[in-house]
Amino acid sequence: MVAACPTGPIRVGLPGMKWFALLLALPLLCHCGGGFGGTSVGSSPAILNVSGWDPKEVQRGGDRYSQHDVSALRRNGALGLIARSAKGNALDDKFSDFLKSADREGMLLGAYHFVTLSPSATAQADAFVDRVRAVARSRGISRRKILLVGDFDTKSSPDRLVDFIQRVEQRTGVTPVVYLENSAALRTALSNASPAQKRVMRRAPYWIALYGPAGTERSMGSGHLTPDELMDQYDVWNDWAMWQYGGVIWQGGRSNPKHYSTASWRSPRYFGSMAMPMERNVFRGSVGELNAFWNRHGLAWW
Repeated sequence: MVAACPTGPIRVGLPGMKWFALLLALPLLCHCGGGFGGTSVGSSPAILNVSGWDPKEVQRGGDRYSQHDVSALRRNGALGLIARSAKGNALDDKFSDFLKSADREGMLLGAYHFVTLSPSATAQADAFVDRVRAVARSRGISRRKILLVGDFDTKSSPDRLVDFIQRVEQRTGVTPVVYLENSAALRTALSNASPAQKRVMRRAPYWIALYGPAGTERSMGSGHLTPDELMDQYDVWNDWAMWQYGGVIWQGGRSNPKHYSTASWRSPRYFGSMAMPMERNVFRGSVGELNAFWNRHGLAWW
C-alpha cells in the first residue's frame, strides 16, 4: 500500500489488518513537509510579484532592475513575474512595462487585480480581464498564457470572492488564483462561509501570504504559524499552491523586508544578489507542475 506525501510516498507492507491500523495513524506519522508542503527556497520554483511601488529603494550593493528591465530577476532564478494590473479602479502605470520586460526574458507572465470594497467584484473582474487582454495585445506579448489572480482586501466577504471568481470564469473559462493577506478577520469570514460559497472558492488555487515579523504570527502555542496551519484556519482549501514567504512593508522611513525564517524553514533577507527588497514566493511543486498550473489558470488572451 502507498500513502502519498508531498515529499514522497511511504510504503507499507504489513500482514492482515495491521496495515489498516497504521493507515489510520499516518496523519500523525507523516507531517508531509512539516507544514511547509515540502517546499524550500533552494529547491522550489521561484515566483516574484511586483506593482507600481517596485522597485523599492536600493539598500545594498548588488543587481538592480526596473519595470523596463527584469533580466537580473531572471538571472537570479525567478521563473515567473506576476504584476499588478490595478487596485480597484486605479490602474497600475507600471503593469504594461513589467509584463513586456518579463516576456522579453522568457519568464512566465502573471497579472493580479487588487479587489477593493467598491465597485462591485463583478465589475472589477470585467475591468481586469479587459485590461490584461488590451495590454497583451497592444504591447505585442508572446502568445503565452497570462496567469490571472485576484488579490482580496482584508475586509472582503465570501460573496465578493465568489462573485470575482465566477465572473472571471464566465468571461474567460479560466479559474483565477486567490491571494489572501494573513488577516484574522478574513480567516473568520471565510471559515464561516456557506458550503456553496466554499465550493466555488475551493476551485481557485490558494496563494498564501505568510511572512510577518517574528513572533507575531503564531498558532496555538506551537511557535510560528506554518502555511498548512494557516490554510486550515480558513477551512476552505485542502491544499495551497504558492506561498509568499517574503514581503516588504514601509517602516521607519524605508522599505523593510519581512521574510519567513525559522529553525524549521529558512529564507534570506534579499532575493539572490538583488540590491533592493522584493516580494518573493515559492511554488508548491516541480517546474513541470508549475508550467501545468500556469497553463490551467492562465488566460489565452489572443
